[in-house]
Amino acid sequence: MSAAIGTAGVAEGGPMLSPLVAGMWRLAEWQFSAAELDGYLECCLELGISSFDHADLYGDFRCEALFGAWLKAHPTRRDEIQLVTKCGIKPEDPARGWTVKHYDTGRAHILASVDNSLRHLGTDYLDLLLIHRPDPLMDPDEVAEAFATLKDTGKVRHFGVSNFSPSQFALLASRTPLVTNQVEASLRHLEPLFDGSFDQCLERRIRPMLWSPLAGGRLFDASAKPALHQALTTLSEELGVSPATLALAWLLHHPARPLPIVGSRRLASLHDAARAATLSLERQHWFALLEAAQGHAVP
Repeated sequence: MSAAIGTAGVAEGGPMLSPLVAGMWRLAEWQFSAAELDGYLECCLELGISSFDHADLYGDFRCEALFGAWLKAHPTRRDEIQLVTKCGIKPEDPARGWTVKHYDTGRAHILASVDNSLRHLGTDYLDLLLIHRPDPLMDPDEVAEAFATLKDTGKVRHFGVSNFSPSQFALLASRTPLVTNQVEASLRHLEPLFDGSFDQCLERRIRPMLWSPLAGGRLFDASAKPALHQALTTLSEELGVSPATLALAWLLHHPARPLPIVGSRRLASLHDAARAATLSLERQHWFALLEAAQGHAVP
């Protein structure tokens, strides 16, 4: 059994989130019964994974309500969990009047999306709201106004963004406080280490959230990156952990103290993730995996 992990602040004055976050993107696909969902979420909480990542459109706009059914049946658990959700993407959906996929970071849409999320999740506040994707038509003053309204009414406690470049983050942060940038990062997607994203988080003393930290399972495909697969296999055997635990620990070792989002329905995967929070890596181990991921030694 993995030991429970504790919560930690994302930024000064920001929310307390667990070091690993449970991703609810595929919740509808998992087709849990009520009992299965209860068992899954209780396992998360027992392991100390108390933060849950949503977005309004996940599961064709169904995942928040599926989670909300559990929360409505267990209202006393609200104080034990942290709810994160995102808004701003409108997929093509003629029934909703959306004839082309587009982004909407207008005040009206942000406010309406939050009201829908609160209703679906069965709560009266969100711990953290993120703008899901950078919108080329985003008016930062309008977004800041929407955020201020949501904070003043108690509907959202903290705000951030997802998939923003450092310059896009800086623009919005010049108008309103942001506590995180949720970006893709893994041993198969190293860009945040080198494009300024993690540097910016360190500069601003905020912690990034990471989606797809195991590259959707592609990390363990021996044919795609044989050297990386071999390095993960060899070192995980040496350390007595699973390759998934090792890959997550590699991310957690970064001084930006990122918060990986794990999205597997398997309880064993939750235990693997929790072990990563307590696994210490030597610097040479970290660079050996970086070398295998890049296909060459550092300069």
